Amino acid sequence: MTATVGAPGGPVAGDARGRGRRVSIRHFARLKLRIMGNGFRGQGWRVALFVVGAVFGLYCSGIGFLLFASTGQAEPQIHLIAASLGGGTVVLGWLLLPLVWFGVDSLDPARFALFPLSRRKLVSGLLVGSLIGIPPAATLIATSGLVIGAGSRGGAAAAGVQALGVTGGVVLCVAVSRAVTSTFATMLRSRRARDLAGILLAGAVALLAPLQLALLAAARQANWDRVAGVAQVVGWTPFGAPYTAGLEVAAGRPWAAAAKLAITVVTIGALLWWWSRTLESAMTGATGAAGPPKRLAAGRGGAVAQLLPRTLPGLRADAFGAVLARELRYWWRDAKRRANLISTAVVGLLVPVLLTVGVQAFDDEGFDAVAVASAPTVNLTLLFVGAFTPLILANQFGFDGTSYSAQVIAGVPGRLELRARSVAIALYLVPLLVVIGAGLGLLLGEPARIPAMCGLLLAGFGTGLTANHYLSILGAYALPETSNPFAVNTGAGVAKSLLSLLALAASYAMAAPLLVAAALLGDVWLWLGLPLGLGYGFAAAALGTYLAGDVLDRRAPEVLAAVTPR
Repeated sequence: MTATVGAPGGPVAGDARGRGRRVSIRHFARLKLRIMGNGFRGQGWRVALFVVGAVFGLYCSGIGFLLFASTGQAEPQIHLIAASLGGGTVVLGWLLLPLVWFGVDSLDPARFALFPLSRRKLVSGLLVGSLIGIPPAATLIATSGLVIGAGSRGGAAAAGVQALGVTGGVVLCVAVSRAVTSTFATMLRSRRARDLAGILLAGAVALLAPLQLALLAAARQANWDRVAGVAQVVGWTPFGAPYTAGLEVAAGRPWAAAAKLAITVVTIGALLWWWSRTLESAMTGATGAAGPPKRLAAGRGGAVAQLLPRTLPGLRADAFGAVLARELRYWWRDAKRRANLISTAVVGLLVPVLLTVGVQAFDDEGFDAVAVASAPTVNLTLLFVGAFTPLILANQFGFDGTSYSAQVIAGVPGRLELRARSVAIALYLVPLLVVIGAGLGLLLGEPARIPAMCGLLLAGFGTGLTANHYLSILGAYALPETSNPFAVNTGAGVAKSLLSLLALAASYAMAAPLLVAAALLGDVWLWLGLPLGLGYGFAAAALGTYLAGDVLDRRAPEVLAAVTPR
């Protein structure tokens, strides 16, 4: 449709007959549904993944509903802990998961640039469009159990207030995810601010670790008074306020319920204002003024040789060197790739801490690191981290978009293409894996196990390369034409997450023989872990690029069509 200027009442949209119709929120909702339907047309695999995601979301939300509803029959202290900390975890998940896993599945505001829509109208419409989907529906169903719990404790008044709180909580979750991703999109697009963006992202995600450790320590000691004290404080923050309003009515404090609902409304308003201020620059490609273009410094070898990375002096100016140099530069300079790279680094550094230190026993005698170091959990965690890091290659051709046509036209062999891409990402991630292995060994007080730990990390990384190369060829999809590094096409968020889980499971399965070897070899594994893991991972990556390269040669036109935005 085309835009026209109507009466003073506000913007209108013209139809094909020239008649103007006022744009309302329902038009954004209908547009979101229409785009989702068009995305599924002719894409049977995407429809199947959407159905699987819907069933999985319904299953998880049903469990959450039952857990929250059952707290109404528990002690008031337990009910407060479940509502405050459980609801706060939901909001925290909406805050962090779009940055490190799911991305933002919403309407692209760049498409509305030529329409006479006010900033308020655009933000309101995009918010309504964001509320349509599986994640918001699952969140609403799960947290609605709090309404049953509040009603069983305080009657219809408490249930009604809690229903308002749950509704506001869903809107708060969506608003906080959009506001934060919009802000980080702006920061990560600017190379001058990328270091600050990485620090802020790491700090935001790192807040999970102290919270989890504190809760586990309190639960281990069964000191529910301490946990309830934390829940009481969280209940007066935007994280827990919408989910504890009904409890205040049940406790005879309607003024507190009104205050918590007010906190929720004010927070939503502030987030929407924040989103409106960063929306235009983050998603329509506006950036600050750039400096004058830099010229290549005069040097030996000419302009072509100077495009090769100086850190690899032996790299030749051939097809392999060109693809490798391009990938090294793009992974750090392209906003979408850099966002995924930073997120992977943050998750890779925190998962070992959360899954090993976070499950440890805290007692009066202190931290039992030796018992932890001997547990199979460490090996499982290391293999998971190694297999997780190559997930950023799951849609590696989607990052290229239409520029991948240059590779197809030039006839770059698939094996060479994948081998160069593997080496480029390995130069970024293998040092990170070594740091993770060394840091975890020192943290557990077992420096002798560091080589074996690094072996498992490298084995998982090698198998992950193989699985994700195949996935990037067989399950490629287009990214939206926007500068927002966290954006995915409407309807593709569920498919993206399920395909990534599939690749992660395949990587884990391929590297599982090393877990058996570690269990059978005992102390000998300390000496053989590094060479076995390194050799296993290298062999898996080499064989994977060899076999997947043939598939890429046959399917290169199909891959180009899949990653080309419609």
